[in-house]
Amino acid sequence: MSVYTTVSDDMMQSWLSRYALGQLVELKGIAAGVTNTNYFVTTTHGRYVLTIFETLKLEELPYYLTLMSHLARHGVACPAPVADNTDQFASLLAGKPACLVSCLSGTDISQPSPIQCHAVGEMLAQMHVASATFPRKMRNPRGPRWWSETASAMYGFMDEADAASLRQEIQFQDQHRFDHLPSGVIHADLFKDNVLMDGDKIAGFIDFYYACNDILLYDVAIAFNDWTRLEDGSICPQRASAFLAGYQSVRVLTAEEQKAWPVMLRAAALRFWTSRLLDLYQPMAGELTYTKDPKVFQRLVEAHRQRSDFWL
Repeated sequence: MSVYTTVSDDMMQSWLSRYALGQLVELKGIAAGVTNTNYFVTTTHGRYVLTIFETLKLEELPYYLTLMSHLARHGVACPAPVADNTDQFASLLAGKPACLVSCLSGTDISQPSPIQCHAVGEMLAQMHVASATFPRKMRNPRGPRWWSETASAMYGFMDEADAASLRQEIQFQDQHRFDHLPSGVIHADLFKDNVLMDGDKIAGFIDFYYACNDILLYDVAIAFNDWTRLEDGSICPQRASAFLAGYQSVRVLTAEEQKAWPVMLRAAALRFWTSRLLDLYQPMAGELTYTKDPKVFQRLVEAHRQRSDFWL
């Protein structure tokens, strides 16, 4: 993620004394993403990823970190948190909550093949199935109420036509609720840059810090909107069909989920339209920060409105 909090080698070595991981060899900031601070940490025992949480509080982290541990134990490809000498997954570093997780092999990709999309859909379904036995609960902090409140604060920054389109979508989504659909733990941010690929295989899902309990189909739609989208913003039919086939090879969508799918695709795009507007107009301060274009998801919402074929 972007580097908001600077950590020196001396600070890192002192903090590492909590762990049985040897001596610090290298500390390197990761300049990507928009929410937390991430570093690669290389020690005499191996390589890890350090995350410093810019908004989450220390007492909020057990949900995310125990979830990752649970999923890793159940065969889902994801980083495993490293416990310190007091058996805790997180503690304060530079005055902020921080944790170490295993560093996975593989790289993120920008233009996935249908085969890779199938693999991601399949692993997402496996994650949904494996998390069914996870006992902790976390309400989605960026659900419909958040969309509406955030959008209200953004209208004044937008031109009239864009603001009208956003209002239209907020009003449309307010008319739909999906509490009757299957729910459970969702990743909530499974974009291409949050999946490491090793060829056509999944090396790991990463960045679980938006994970929460919500509608499973919403998670499918979030991932689908990013993984199947081409550079021109259109949806690739081959990627779309492969992604959904991969998911349903593990967990078949119910008739009610299939009926809700067109609206859920718009809801998933709306969530990132509003969050990117927030990042654009009210950004966090940081050393290597950057913002992503909200127009990408505005155009996707508007395209989904006109769509008649939804690949199911």
